[in-house]
Amino acid sequence: MVEWNQTTTGFFLLGLFPSTKIGLFLFFLVILTFLIAFLGNSTMIHLIWMDRHLHNPMYFLLSQLSLSDLMYICTTIPKMAINFLSGDNSISLVGCGFQSFCFLLTGGSEGLLLASMAYDRYVAICRPLHYPVLMNKRSCLLMIAGSWLSSSINAILYALSMPYCKSRIINHFFCDIPAMVPLACMDTWAYEYTIFFSTNLFLFIPFLGIMASYGRVLYAVHHMHSSQGRKKAFTTCSTHLTVVTFYYTPFVYTYLRPRSQRSPEEDKNLAVFYTILTPMLNPIIYSLRNKEVLGAFQRVFRRSLSQKK
Repeated sequence: MVEWNQTTTGFFLLGLFPSTKIGLFLFFLVILTFLIAFLGNSTMIHLIWMDRHLHNPMYFLLSQLSLSDLMYICTTIPKMAINFLSGDNSISLVGCGFQSFCFLLTGGSEGLLLASMAYDRYVAICRPLHYPVLMNKRSCLLMIAGSWLSSSINAILYALSMPYCKSRIINHFFCDIPAMVPLACMDTWAYEYTIFFSTNLFLFIPFLGIMASYGRVLYAVHHMHSSQGRKKAFTTCSTHLTVVTFYYTPFVYTYLRPRSQRSPEEDKNLAVFYTILTPMLNPIIYSLRNKEVLGAFQRVFRRSLSQKK
């Protein structure tokens, strides 16, 4: 592995695919997934913004989740595509710092937004009479602002906060913190423990909150007398729990493992899941099983056709 001195600026990303026909095929699959994710999340934000029937706390939180997914895919995939097509896998120090910051920002905010959505479902099902008070516009804005603000502070603390004087070759397709820690020219045990702490703060604790909320929700749904209400509640909750599973499982497995048990190739494969596949699946999951979203799509589509006429 090439040794770089401390005056060297920038990094070199090894990328995701080999420069072969199979690599080219996989690359086009990723680009197709990126386009589906970009279109799906953009459409979800547009629908929630344009249709007044979706102007409520649950869909307002969902629009922020879609925004977070958009930032996710736009932070990592375009640069990866440019590097693959050009054959130049370099990334500047500023570019790497910005990529790390955006990734940490969106990753932390998405976990907190999912927890906020679980709390919304808990209040709507378990305390419906208090819903207008507990989930009013002000409390919803505070949850969203808290998610983005706390995640941005965390991202600022970690983005390129270590000195790098060893090899600048990153065995990844973007500037991910676990892949960059081995390149530091300092003892990283304190830094790794801090990462472990923040991962628990932004992933594990919200996950416990989500599980506690849905424990109460499922108990309340089980005791509902209306079969139609029970079915609607189960549909809404299963949709959200599916998204939670897709998001948390690879993230927790990547960031909470000891470094001795990590494999660069395995980390890259898991990163594909939570940076590409999950942002694509989220709008599909929330739209295909949601009559309100499908109805909003039909109304907005008819409205746009009538305006063209």
